[in-house]
Amino acid sequence: MAKVDNYIKIWLWSGILLIVLMIVVGGITRLTGSGLSIVEWNVISGTIPPITDAQWQHAFDQYKQFPQYQKLNHGMDMAQFKQIFFWEYLHRLLGRFIGLVFLLPFIFFYFKRKLSKPLIKNC
Repeated sequence: MAKVDNYIKIWLWSGILLIVLMIVVGGITRLTGSGLSIVEWNVISGTIPPITDAQWQHAFDQYKQFPQYQKLNHGMDMAQFKQIFFWEYLHRLLGRFIGLVFLLPFIFFYFKRKLSKPLIKNC
């Protein structure tokens, strides 16, 4: 049981560290004005960033329709857009990763009956 407890501790501590990283990346995203640079939330297809010039142009054109561009970033070029897009993309990707890091081990430990009832309730 001690080895399982260590795995659970590693799982929970990794979640804590990832959340701290999320806060840091979120702060950078906020400070760089990168938030809302991705105007659509696609859980699966949004995992892959724009790759082609046409995809980048489409993402930039969508961003231009939003108040953040119109009021704060009007006149920015594609290079600047890619820079702010990076931080928002990293923030969202990290959020997806945190979800997986929490959910998959939770399901595994739950079905293996390795979690105590209070821990299940807290999780």
